Amino acid sequence: QVQLVESGGGLVQPGGSLRLSCAASGFSFSRYVMNWYRQAPGKERELVATITSTAGCLNYADSVKGRFTIARDNAKNTVYLQRESLKPEETAVYFCNARGGAMDYWGKGTLVTVSS
Repeated sequence: QVQLVESGGGLVQPGGSLRLSCAASGFSFSRYVMNWYRQAPGKERELVATITSTAGCLNYADSVKGRFTIARDNAKNTVYLQRESLKPEETAVYFCNARGGAMDYWGKGTLVTVSS
């Protein structure tokens, strides 16, 4: 059974930092490209960061470059998203996604609220 379970969400003050984790199981994690998406209230889901299977290539949305870092640990079947200098408009549900060939798996998301 494929599972992607996000954790690490919560309330953080503007300018603060937070690390999200996504634990994967039920598939060959190391063979998949991993993505983090987010969906703010009333907005469409957007791609935030991507990391290839061997972490040889990282990509970020322009809005988060220099503040967010995606990383993976294939031994632990886990992908991370470290976020710095958070802004109130980045309040959103953050989703983990695994993509490989025709397969496309999603987690249920974790809510991050950026507010004072």
